[in-house]
Amino acid sequence: MTKAMLAADPYNLIITGVGGQGNVLASKIVGNMLVAKGFQVTIGETFGASQRGGSVMSHLRVSTKSMLSPQIPNGKAHLVMSLEPTEAVRVLNEYGNPDIKLITNTRPVHSVGVICGDDRYPSIDELKEWTKKLTAAAWFIDATDEAVKLGNPILGNVLLVGALAEIGDLPLDRESFRDVIARTMHPDKVGLNLEAYGMGVQMVKLHKQVS
Repeated sequence: MTKAMLAADPYNLIITGVGGQGNVLASKIVGNMLVAKGFQVTIGETFGASQRGGSVMSHLRVSTKSMLSPQIPNGKAHLVMSLEPTEAVRVLNEYGNPDIKLITNTRPVHSVGVICGDDRYPSIDELKEWTKKLTAAAWFIDATDEAVKLGNPILGNVLLVGALAEIGDLPLDRESFRDVIARTMHPDKVGLNLEAYGMGVQMVKLHKQVS
């Protein structure tokens, strides 16, 4: 199989969020799309103390050559896709570098400390300002808000997959997404997922990056 080009080989992608946002499903969708194109993909996952509400992070390492260790070395990620904006900053601090890119959902998930009033959740403007200092390019996408309009907030993860495809660092496209969804989901869910994917593509086309 002739493979499309990667922006780097190996390409190191981190998909992060909190439990219950569909982070693991998003990583499996992206991984399966790339495997179907003939790439070698290794995925490593870490979970926080609580499966729902705790930090969840998936490391995807994509190569044309060989399988790799599932753990991305510190400072060596090429792109972070985050379903929760403060999780994005946390991951960037550990795995970022001057050339890293970020795509993140804007909808916050408040920790127990924030809910109880012990901690303060940063404003979106503060998060964007920090992001400017930590990335070469960043996109803030209202993925959850748009997914709610489709009837299910969990589709925010699929919107971000579409946005990731549009950025162009990885050879992801609508056809491969449709094939993966058709194999893994009930037929009556395929159309809605394709709509969510397409919305993510359009949101990157229409929104200016932060950095």
